Amino acid sequence: MTLAKSSELGITHLPDHTELPESDGTFVKNFQEHPQSLLLTDSITDVLQQLHPDHQFAIGQDCGIYWRLTEPPEKGAEAPDWFYVPNVPPMLNGKFRRSYVLWQEYVAPLIVLEFVSGDGSEERDKTPLTGKFWVYEQAIRVPFYGIYEFSKASVEVYHLVDGKYQLLPANERGHYSIPPMGVELGIWQGQYKNMTAPWLRWWDTQGNLLLSSDEKSQQLTSQLEEVSSQLEQEQEKAERLAEKLRQMGIDPDQL
Repeated sequence: MTLAKSSELGITHLPDHTELPESDGTFVKNFQEHPQSLLLTDSITDVLQQLHPDHQFAIGQDCGIYWRLTEPPEKGAEAPDWFYVPNVPPMLNGKFRRSYVLWQEYVAPLIVLEFVSGDGSEERDKTPLTGKFWVYEQAIRVPFYGIYEFSKASVEVYHLVDGKYQLLPANERGHYSIPPMGVELGIWQGQYKNMTAPWLRWWDTQGNLLLSSDEKSQQLTSQLEEVSSQLEQEQEKAERLAEKLRQMGIDPDQL
């Protein structure tokens, strides 16, 4: 973590998440990014709860990660579209975090995901101190960094090895393995909510898609309907058999 000297900035103490800005005042979101974040969180929650039976983990969505002191303060933060931090309390001192402050938390995110809204140059910027790629690699040192491009239906995943990001190769399913989470990340073409698109999604290590709550509910409904249909068919067979027995002079109720 890079920290400017507090005396140079006229600061007598290190600010915490309640004192730092939540936003830089800009808006660059679109109508795809909100459901995309929801889908990532909803479908991975069961896995994270199994990894953390003590519930000690946090997920951030478009929240600032403060990694150095600057003036103005928001210049010292990056705000990934989605990130996961293991082994930290879901709330801080009984309050929802307004931001994630590294000099207060110490634990870096395990994975950050950026949703490209332009040409991708911002997400791949390696300029020291200001470029997102550089900050995640050299300052915050996030083990896994994913760059998702909706317009290209693609994702790049980088792994921090010996202090440098290496581009991960896709496996035979076209997915990228995230071993500490026990999952794979990739692109899924289909409908979520009321939109059909190439969504960024999770799979387990056997290649099974991790379902959202809605998808689990739909799957259960389909299974119940299938069981109900099978029971109806069995009932119809039993009734036909009973009728044949009656025609033969046999009372099926006496069998």
